[in-house]
Parts: sequence; structure tokens; C-alpha cells
Amino acid sequence: MASNSRARAKSSSSSKKESPDLQEILVTELQEIHSAEKQLARLIPRLAKAADNETLQECIEERLEEGEQILADVESALEELEATPGRKKNVAAEGLVNDMKEHVQELQQGPALDTVLIGALQKTEHYCMAAWGTVKALAQATGQQDLVGAMERALEEGSAYDERLTQLAESEITPELQSQGEGMEAEEDEDRLDASLGGAQMRRGKGRSHGVGHRAR
Repeated sequence: MASNSRARAKSSSSSKKESPDLQEILVTELQEIHSAEKQLARLIPRLAKAADNETLQECIEERLEEGEQILADVESALEELEATPGRKKNVAAEGLVNDMKEHVQELQQGPALDTVLIGALQKTEHYCMAAWGTVKALAQATGQQDLVGAMERALEEGSAYDERLTQLAESEITPELQSQGEGMEAEEDEDRLDASLGGAQMRRGKGRSHGVGHRAR
């Protein structure tokens, strides 16, 4: 029985995975952020060109500047940790980026696309903020105070950016979208009215035709 107990204990211990230390986890998270920001940086010029609202174009371009600072902070932290950005692609960020690409391909330039772009940008920013918060916590636990400060700054800027997009949507984009929708409804009503009048005229024309034929007989 003692032999069986030792065998089970050995089997249990060998089945456990070795947990990476906090610094290794921190490096992985930094590499994920680096990949995400690189992917976003490549897409931003295309998004700015696709946006119709000028203020939205400016907001998108501002995100590029924010991303450049984050990349610099991340690369500095990785160097401090004697690590490199690596080549592994952040799959979650790739999915968000691909969604934005599809929106640009499928929708015409205008309020509808601007509305969707704002939503997609906010989704991406929320993801990034979660990653920055994770790195901040790990940096605090490992004594990386410069990195803590960098992530705090990124979180503050990210929160302000998210709020700015919300205000833009409420003050400019949504009213434009509603106006466009009302215009489309008015056109549809006009088309229905034209169709109705056209049908009535055709019926009157047929009635006159029948009347003339009757008098002729």
C-alpha cells in the first residue's frame, strides 16, 4: 500500500505543469501588447482614410501617436527585462483588426461606416486597456516602477480616448446617421406615393378608354 501511495504521489507531481514566474508572464504580456499595437498601427492610416467625419479622422490619427508611445514604453521594458518583442502574433488583436478591415470593405463611406468604426475602435481600446491593466499589476508585483507609470499613463489616455469617441458619436455621428435614415424614409415614401399616383392615373386612363369604346359602338 505504501508503494502504491508513493506511485500515486509521484504520478500526481509529474502531471503538474511548472508555473512560469511573474517576470516570464510579464514578458509574455508585453509581447502581446507589442504585437497588438503593431497590427493596429498598420491599419490606422486606412481607417482614417475610410472615415467620413473629419473629427473622427483626427481621433483615429491621434490613436497612432498614442500607440507609438506605448510601443516605445513596451520595448524599453522588454529591454530592461532582457527580452525581445518576439514574432508571435497576438491572435485576439488580429481578430479585432480583421473586423475593422471587413467593415471598411463592406460599407460605403458615410455615417453608417463611421458609426461602426467608432464601435470597433472602442472594442479594440477596451481590449488594450485590459492588457495594460494586467501589465501594470504584474509590473507592480515585480518592482518595475517605470513600467507601472507607463501603463498608468496609457490607461488614462485610453479612457480619455474612449470617452472622446463616445462624445463624438453622440454629438455628430449619430445625428448624421439619423438624418440619413430619415432622408431614406422620405425617399421611400415619395416612391410609394409616385407608385400610387401612377396606378391611379392608369386606372383613370383605362376607364376613359372603356367609355370611348362604348360610345363608338
